[in-house]
Amino acid sequence: MIGAGRVGTAFAALLARAGNEIVAVAGRGATAERAAVWLPGVRILPPTEAAALGDLVLLGVPDNVLESLVAELAAAEAVAAGTWVTHVSGSTGLDVLTPLRERGARRLATHPLQTFPDVDGAVRALPGCRIAITADDDEGFVLGEWLATELGAIPFRLNDDLRPLYHAAAVFASNYLVATTAVAEHLFAASGVPDPAGALHPLQIATLDNVARLGTGAALTGPAVRGDTATITRNLEALAEHAPDTIAAYVAMCRVALDLAVGAGRLSEAARAAVVAVLDRWDDHR
Repeated sequence: MIGAGRVGTAFAALLARAGNEIVAVAGRGATAERAAVWLPGVRILPPTEAAALGDLVLLGVPDNVLESLVAELAAAEAVAAGTWVTHVSGSTGLDVLTPLRERGARRLATHPLQTFPDVDGAVRALPGCRIAITADDDEGFVLGEWLATELGAIPFRLNDDLRPLYHAAAVFASNYLVATTAVAEHLFAASGVPDPAGALHPLQIATLDNVARLGTGAALTGPAVRGDTATITRNLEALAEHAPDTIAAYVAMCRVALDLAVGAGRLSEAARAAVVAVLDRWDDHR
């Protein structure tokens, strides 16, 4: 394992629990500390030395250093022909591993569709999550699927050219959910709601449960799906007075909600047009 971050360490720890041998770990910063906790007894070596030892080399480094690490390993001829190499990046495809493939390595991309704020959370969240597998051939897909099942996860195959789109979906599902929550927390606080984070949590949990139970079209509530121009106007007027920097986000998400409502057959085109007319008047306030 090269890169003992949250995901890489969790991968290695779960693979070890499943009976696989982690022969070496490489990394910077807190690598030694993480390895001592999660992979006791595993050797800590420089990347080129660690890569030479495994049948499968797992690259768990951040996306912005993945290309330079691959170049380093390729230049040192650290990965033997026939060795499998996988990274855990969501948006990066197989091309980043081409320098190693040109030296005989086999390549994979394995991305867990989950969020990992720390190693402990990653170890608990990986089992049961989906893992996107991208490979050059069926043998690679089969290996990636085996790797996912060893982690206790559920694999699915993903075309290489669609990985950036897939990752954009993950950003909406997780990162932008956090960002939206931060905006809501700020507005609740400005409204005088005690313990804003605690107040919004049950609402969000219920909303996600409704989505899982009913689907997005049926789970949508609020002024957009009702075509309620009066409430939307009052919302925007309040934002203009107290949080003008959030108007653009409100307008953009309202347009998305309108599309969803119409697509689900819950809002007429005429009602949608009335709401859009309101939103259009607020474009200059962004």
